[in-house]
Amino acid sequence: MKSLEAEYRERFDGALTPLAQAIERELRMYLRNEVRIDRISARPKSVERFLKKSSATDSSGVLKYADPLTEIQDQVGARVVTFYKSDVLRIAAVVERYFKAIEKKDHVPERDSEFSYFGKHYIFFVSSDASSGLDRALLPKVFELQIKTLFQHAWSEANHDLGYKPGGRTLTSDDRRKLAFTSAQAWGADMIFDELFAGLH
Repeated sequence: MKSLEAEYRERFDGALTPLAQAIERELRMYLRNEVRIDRISARPKSVERFLKKSSATDSSGVLKYADPLTEIQDQVGARVVTFYKSDVLRIAAVVERYFKAIEKKDHVPERDSEFSYFGKHYIFFVSSDASSGLDRALLPKVFELQIKTLFQHAWSEANHDLGYKPGGRTLTSDDRRKLAFTSAQAWGADMIFDELFAGLH
């Protein structure tokens, strides 16, 4: 019997990598006439990150995923990065016309007085066109799409790098406050740029 790592490595090479390329091509085609898009990308979740996520436990120590190859929904993650907050809604309306969503969520802090991660996330079904010619037995049925502004993207990338360094020290209260402060600055910059853009057009 193959280990989970061996199964995922086979899936990563044989299906997820070409699937991510196909999804990126689809997104580029559907959004080809849209303006103020900084980047469109899609990639498979790395073996290391998949194994780490598959071993995650809840507060009682029970594994979150009984069948990680079936239950983990972001084995392929796509991203569209836009200039302004108002662009996010416009791009979201376009992709919703072409992909069938099983989940969509606006990620915002729990309380209005808090600042952390912001972004619009979807779980979409993989289209038949994207999966054409690939081994269906190795393919996930869904992929994740994130739509973010430049500031949201920059903050989340830096936050992930700083907060999830393997072997690194645990963030202190002051560290977390500093991250919240930078999130507030990014949120403010997004608001101001959106207002300036709306006022000039």
